[in-house]
Amino acid sequence: MLMRPFLISCCSVLALGLGPTLIYADWPQFRGPTQQGEAPTEAKLPLTWSATEHVIWKTAIPGLGWSSPVIQSGKVYLTTAVSANGKNDDAPTVDRSLRALCLDAGSGQILWNNEIFLQKGTDANRIHKKNSHASPTPVVHDARIFVHYGPHGTACLNLNGSTAWKVDSISYTPVHGNGGSPIVVGDKLIFSCDGPPEPFVIALDVASGKQVWKTPRNTAATRKFSFCTPLLIGEGSSQELILPGSGNIFSYDPATGSERWRCGWGEGYSVVPRPVFGHGLLFASSGYDQPVLYAVRPGGRGDVTNSHVVWTAKKGVPRNASFVLAGGHLFTVDDKGIGTCYQAPTGEVMWQERICSDTSASLLHHAGKIYALDEQGTCTVFAAGPEYKVLATNSLGERSLASMAVADDDFLIRTEHHLYRIGG
Repeated sequence: MLMRPFLISCCSVLALGLGPTLIYADWPQFRGPTQQGEAPTEAKLPLTWSATEHVIWKTAIPGLGWSSPVIQSGKVYLTTAVSANGKNDDAPTVDRSLRALCLDAGSGQILWNNEIFLQKGTDANRIHKKNSHASPTPVVHDARIFVHYGPHGTACLNLNGSTAWKVDSISYTPVHGNGGSPIVVGDKLIFSCDGPPEPFVIALDVASGKQVWKTPRNTAATRKFSFCTPLLIGEGSSQELILPGSGNIFSYDPATGSERWRCGWGEGYSVVPRPVFGHGLLFASSGYDQPVLYAVRPGGRGDVTNSHVVWTAKKGVPRNASFVLAGGHLFTVDDKGIGTCYQAPTGEVMWQERICSDTSASLLHHAGKIYALDEQGTCTVFAAGPEYKVLATNSLGERSLASMAVADDDFLIRTEHHLYRIGG
């Protein structure tokens, strides 16, 4: 069965006043239009920059959030959590304003900054030191913005920031806070609610926010929490919603939520990396404590653990950063900055080198180059090939865990306190 990532239209036109018409490449969701961290081939992205060089604009973002920016029609959207005490900590009794922001992509000006939910400190879940109370990335689809804050609420916004609908009744108990981002499939907004004791996947109607389906994960794993973002592959009735979680890679029918197949990986839990698909294979990491990289053929039925696993790898496998495919190679960077190049069809290791420091942000591929942004705000650019070659090292000097996004020929990079637009 032929499968490919579901593609979203990635170009739109924006006329600004009486000025020239500008062409914007949209980046509407986590990891961009292809869901897999691939920048448009026609983009002319920068190779080098610093905190003072090639900075088109730099805008202070209030509060703290590790959601990645998304872009549509010259507007940038992201979320944040602003603490009542003015500190970006995890004080358990502090109220937080869970907010959505819109910025002008050309100037960096904040156009609106709206509270979507008020999170009472007494209701807040403890978060991991690498997490935030606003970590899931928004989705822009059909002139609506969908924002998600885990069990504290999900909302649909109009482009002017007004609320179309919001839901705060989807109850589950996350461990370490919220994480996985939602996706839109047709008329459904789908996301994981992977908290113990009964993790599940849920689909909401995009027009109303009403529940369409809810599917339990039914995992035997001891630790039943994860933070993964779904990947949609295939077309029409052959579409599969791939959503790894504790104990298994799961495939669901996005129309009904019914489970199609699963591939077991034992006690793997706290799964973060979004899977990628290419060469007829799905590539996914089993998460904590000892991650294993799986290459699995999709399209099966039932338990495919013994029939569809093509290869596995155990050394240098990421727990947090999503990987990228480039040509016939799969590239990963683990939590300590160790990069690996695999032959995607076979799993043969072409090279394995220390690339950068601790890394949580997902990799990005463009025109034969891989961009790896580490937690210190340093982006190492290396060649997307079977020989290891560093092309540039660029530092913003500010902590960063969010993944990079692309706007025209530029990068959008979120740090702990700012959003940067970096150009050539």
